[in-house]
Amino acid sequence: MSQQSQIAQDRIFPFSAIVGQERMKLALILNAINPGIGGVLIRGEKGTAKSTAARSLAALLPELDVVTGCPYSCDPASPFSDCSFCHGNETRQSVRRQVRLVELPVSATEEAVVGTLDIESAIREGQRRFEPGLLASAHRGILYIDEVNLLNDHVVDVLLDSAAMSRNFVEREGISFWHPAQFLLIGTMNPEEGDLRPQFIDRFGLAVEIDHISDPERRVEVVKRRIAYESDPASFRPKWEELELEERAKIASAKDLLSSVTVDDATLTFIARLCAEHGVDGLRADIVIYKASQTLAAYRGRTSVTFDDVLEVAEMALLHRMRRQPFDDPEMNREKLQEMAQELMENEPPPSNQSSPDLGGTPPPEPPKDEKPSNGGSDENVFQTGESFQVKPLNLSALDQRQRASHGRRTTSQVRDRRGRYVDAVLPIGKITDLALDATVRVAAPFQKRRQSYTDNNLALQIEPWDLRQKVRESRVGNLVVFVVDASGSMGAQQRMVATKGAVISLLLDAYQRRDRVAMVAFRGTSSEVVLPPTGSAKLAQDRLDSLPTGGRTPLADALLDARKIIAQHKQRDPDTPPLLVLVSDCRANFSSRGGDPFEEALRVCEIFREDKVQSVVLDPAPRSNRFGLVQTVADALGGEYIPLQELRADAIRSAVRGAIDQRRDG
Repeated sequence: MSQQSQIAQDRIFPFSAIVGQERMKLALILNAINPGIGGVLIRGEKGTAKSTAARSLAALLPELDVVTGCPYSCDPASPFSDCSFCHGNETRQSVRRQVRLVELPVSATEEAVVGTLDIESAIREGQRRFEPGLLASAHRGILYIDEVNLLNDHVVDVLLDSAAMSRNFVEREGISFWHPAQFLLIGTMNPEEGDLRPQFIDRFGLAVEIDHISDPERRVEVVKRRIAYESDPASFRPKWEELELEERAKIASAKDLLSSVTVDDATLTFIARLCAEHGVDGLRADIVIYKASQTLAAYRGRTSVTFDDVLEVAEMALLHRMRRQPFDDPEMNREKLQEMAQELMENEPPPSNQSSPDLGGTPPPEPPKDEKPSNGGSDENVFQTGESFQVKPLNLSALDQRQRASHGRRTTSQVRDRRGRYVDAVLPIGKITDLALDATVRVAAPFQKRRQSYTDNNLALQIEPWDLRQKVRESRVGNLVVFVVDASGSMGAQQRMVATKGAVISLLLDAYQRRDRVAMVAFRGTSSEVVLPPTGSAKLAQDRLDSLPTGGRTPLADALLDARKIIAQHKQRDPDTPPLLVLVSDCRANFSSRGGDPFEEALRVCEIFREDKVQSVVLDPAPRSNRFGLVQTVADALGGEYIPLQELRADAIRSAVRGAIDQRRDG
């Protein structure tokens, strides 16, 4: 090992020194032995050693032979066919180094991930030049994505293609290039920040859910080891070197043994029935369990897979693939899994060489009986949540000309990446990143005869730098949807709050599907409260809404000011995400913390939103009883869309359209 590699390794916390989290460590090791399993998704709250484990794994793996200086980390024995660095380089040398861990930042652009083709050189000089990206660096290594659920949807699509084909294919204006991209994909995420797209989450072979360590003794041990490591990393690592060497040898031995491990037909049938009983879509779960159980057997030094191996990896392969509603947390009842396995084996007993899984253990405690919420003698009540429904499309257009990253599905805006619709061409500012070839040719065409007369190259088209044009693209982007929910006493009349909660839940589902971030402000009595700061987790918003009490007066102006503060702070952190205000209220403002007329103060705040060009939607929960048109007045002051609650339903729009069509036919 080189001195530089040794120094880098000394800075990494040893994998063997991580306290607990055995399931996470096993999932990582299995993928290190057999990358064909498909990677690991680690779900857990902050401070649960997710990132530490991912970085530690790279230092644990056996070293690789690579061509010195090759951007694709080619194997000296067989460099890939189109590698311009290796082929024709008779003086190339090889070096042995540790597996590379490439971290993909959440803010990464497509160009940074896949690499870039120099279109200008191709047009002006007829040469194909490719600048490798992060996928090239990750080949034969580990691609690590922290907060993978916050990754741009467009970059996710690129990763899906590369992971499926084990190669990265880049094409720009008819010029193409590819290179191998085989890597171990590790993603970590905090569920509070929102979930992954179903298409992406299924690409991870295994997923583990980890929690905070609650045992005081283990927490003390974590602190001791971390302090010792931070105080002197160079002396901390040798204390774990023996365990690290043992684990590295075990992984290397499992790699050699893997091809000899067999899975008999009875075990394969057991895997198939297990997946079918859990209702997972597709066959990827069956394949992953097959590979993972085979790898586990090799890791344990055996050449045949047992039912115990299958059950040990089944939870990690099925956890994220089981059918569930968007607001349901992924969970798997281990006792239910064991019972199901027992039933399957009773119907088809295992062969004599198979061991029966351990079905021991105490049954889980019965959940406590539901108790009615107590209002502590106050006049507040917690109303149930009404039935959710499909909402009508709330599609918006950005009010500015800002170019944004195109992740989301609601607001049409100019975007920076190449997945948007090509709508215009402009002079580039700085380096050109998305050439508008048609516009460039149109600009250059009138000058071709003159240019060909004083040039000696054989290019059919003579292009000068001032001819180049950049594409302008449009696509849909996500929003920050700030819900301002009226929980005052008037909302309790005629079960309005039940319908209101159902409508907000429906909008939350719509926000989840459109990849929006959400925040929530609730107001009642004499105050407004930010019950949920901006987050990608619509599930958290639902939890807050379900437990929201109703009662008291209506401080509308205070709530709108809180919403404006959330939007202003979010604009500073993430100017690419346009805000959308959703106010759900009967707008009967009767309290102001500033002492003025409550309704007039609310209208003045609405004018500020309008001046800030914040798009808004105002839902009227009781249009029939609102004879003074208060909700419509607030919507007009905001410059937003007024929608009676019953018209929010998509089926209401369809019924209205059908009715209009029927009237025309009858006429």
